[in-house]
Amino acid sequence: MKARDIQKMSKEDRKKKLKELKMELIKSKVNASKTGSSKTKEIKKIIARILTLNKKHDGNMSKMWLA
Repeated sequence: MKARDIQKMSKEDRKKKLKELKMELIKSKVNASKTGSSKTKEIKKIIARILTLNKKHDGNMSKMWLA
């Protein structure tokens, strides 16, 4: 998932996607221990993108209130 796709999502959609990805990360870790292949790194990157955009968005909102 690209950053621009995440930016287009609403805040609620990002929260839902974050929950889904966290569950997928747990499942991926379990499967990696069994099979040896893993998508863990990719999932972590997407989670980081979502968290970064959420933080960036929240920061912009706080600046608006101070102005």
